[in-house]
Amino acid sequence: MSIESLSALDRSTLRERSLEALRSAILAGRYRPGDHLGEVELAGSLGVSRGTVREALRHLQQEGLVTAGNRGMLRVNSLTSAEVHELFRVRAALEGLAVREVIASPRRKSAAETLRAAVERLSDEDEPAVRMEADLAFHLLLCQLSGNSMLVEAWQRLEGRMRVAILNGAAWQAPMMARDRHVPIVEAIERGDVEAAVRVVDEHMTAAAQHFAEATDSA
Repeated sequence: MSIESLSALDRSTLRERSLEALRSAILAGRYRPGDHLGEVELAGSLGVSRGTVREALRHLQQEGLVTAGNRGMLRVNSLTSAEVHELFRVRAALEGLAVREVIASPRRKSAAETLRAAVERLSDEDEPAVRMEADLAFHLLLCQLSGNSMLVEAWQRLEGRMRVAILNGAAWQAPMMARDRHVPIVEAIERGDVEAAVRVVDEHMTAAAQHFAEATDSA
């Protein structure tokens, strides 16, 4: 496993680029759940100091992509099936609130049009990583359109764990990431049907939890 060296970069950008490189390596599967992330090895691969790597790893720990294991050693995070269910129950609560606030907003129609465009970027033909990014982008957009900054912040704090669950859960076989599974959410918002919108979001998250928890158990 190797990462492109960053030694030629300006020092002011090293921290951000190191973080980006490590995050991309994890999300691309070059480091799998449970893999140890050694500062010395990573610093050598990236061509940066151990201190820079340490800062990047600390940020990834805050994102939920990295966790401390035995004797404080940092490893790529993994989730139990119970944690996956907990994660998606929280997502259901957050995104249920998001659809309520979008529907209550005077900008509901324009928000629905924006979500329609995001749905079009979902494709069953794309690579798993591309599908994941489009799926997460739709759900983040839903939260952003609520106009509730605290809701968005809460969602983003869980995003690293969302990615861990998806990466370890056979995303390419996940039917809830398909375009037609997102359309009912947009349609309910277009109609201004709060009850239907919340129900569809809850069903969507329940299906996702079931799929990714089962994949975690079989991994």
